[in-house]
Amino acid sequence: MSYPIPAAGASAEELVKKSRFITLLAHTTGLDEAKAFWQQCREQHPGARHWCFAAVAGHPTDGQQYAMSDDGEPASTAGKPMLAQLLGSGVGEISAVVVRYYGGVKLGTGGLVKAYGGGVGAALKLLPTRLYVPQAKLVAELDYALQSQLDWLLGQFDGRCIDTQFGEKLNCTLTVPLTSAEAFGAELKRLNIRFSAAT
Repeated sequence: MSYPIPAAGASAEELVKKSRFITLLAHTTGLDEAKAFWQQCREQHPGARHWCFAAVAGHPTDGQQYAMSDDGEPASTAGKPMLAQLLGSGVGEISAVVVRYYGGVKLGTGGLVKAYGGGVGAALKLLPTRLYVPQAKLVAELDYALQSQLDWLLGQFDGRCIDTQFGEKLNCTLTVPLTSAEAFGAELKRLNIRFSAAT
């Protein structure tokens, strides 16, 4: 369930037969963010000829979160090799944009595939990553006397209390790794702590 995601952005630049290729990588959660990053790169490089794009904007194996564009380059010479590099990395929630400033020399289809795919590959080598662990979110209601036991339980399951409401009883919004959610819920029941999935 866990997978690496970018901890920060990364970039690489290469000159190929007078054309300048600038590869930019960013952490993007979802296709809307990925497309916003693509647009941002276009605005930052208004004088470029092409702004080719690929994204694995969710879990690395979720094909619904893949996207790519050749942005005017010959079909399958830019977006496809860029996406192949992203998929090969196993990194999720990532977008790549390769900005091309045309130098007047045509590269041919093989040259373009190498330049676009190679640019993403070079940037990936510089990319810092961190592990993303999918979380379950719960709301628990408990007596104040049980707070220390809940805190101990959260420590055992690598969980966190992200919000607490103080009233007649404590209402805590909790997160725990999705893989541990069932066992964590069983422990809450054992302590007679009422809980439900957070909306």
